[in-house]
Amino acid sequence: MWQAEHVRDCLRALYPRCDVRILGMTTQGDQILDKSLAKIGGKGLFVKELEVAMQQRRADLAVHSLKDVPMELPPGFVLTAVMQREDPRDAWVSTHYASLADLPAGAVVGTSSLRRESQLRARYPHLQVQPLRGNLDTRLRKLDEGQYAGILLAAAGLKRLGLEQRVRAFIDPEESLPAVGQAALGIEIRADRVDLAQALAPLNHLPTALCAQAERAVSRGLGGSCTTPMGAYATLQGQEMTLRAVLALPDGSRLLRAQAQAQVATTAQAEALGQQVAQRLRDQGADALLAQLGGHRASP
Repeated sequence: MWQAEHVRDCLRALYPRCDVRILGMTTQGDQILDKSLAKIGGKGLFVKELEVAMQQRRADLAVHSLKDVPMELPPGFVLTAVMQREDPRDAWVSTHYASLADLPAGAVVGTSSLRRESQLRARYPHLQVQPLRGNLDTRLRKLDEGQYAGILLAAAGLKRLGLEQRVRAFIDPEESLPAVGQAALGIEIRADRVDLAQALAPLNHLPTALCAQAERAVSRGLGGSCTTPMGAYATLQGQEMTLRAVLALPDGSRLLRAQAQAQVATTAQAEALGQQVAQRLRDQGADALLAQLGGHRASP
């Protein structure tokens, strides 16, 4: 809801005469909280109902956490704008422990992400990892009740909701590579709404959009699903883009890492860099690892 209100306020500032209203919806991903996302169909569950609302013309646009948007959109829909990225790092939240390194053997860490879990298990095999679902308030309440020694969350969500004081440490991307598109907002519309695409164009932040294009190209290039334990993170200095990616087994027993750099000024160049990194992961055995995960599909 914060994200929708943020976009509403941006549009009102751009177009003071425009009436912008929020159609509040609760998606399947919000409703099913007793199972992991990997078991109920992945992050696309946060998107489908919103697309139905647009199809039925009850809504003109949908605001998503970009990391929740499937790599391939259904026919008739486009991602028309990617807004400026917030802090893309993961955050460590704990009542008693200042960092993950301080945890004793057997301590329980909560996370809803296979990506976080795989990197955590690889680095700290002596810890226990338990699933953690629910909205931010619910997750923090479970921590405060003592169900976990600490939990891993997206820094962006905590900052946006004014809860940055709960963060004990920000996790460097070298230790926990962010999810594809993490901390960026994506705006989806029907592909036939050319008028709307033009109106939303000022909200597109080109550096973030290029980084997101490269990151999403890695995932598309591997043919993994939204539930594949992988991360991809691009940074842009001028036109020099550095793109890193990780693909792992959930238990952390195997991690593949790859990176590449290139001059990137267009979406085509960003896409090409993402495909290059995907191929480097393939050269290390990504297809076999994906088959082991059950998320393999034929190479493009």
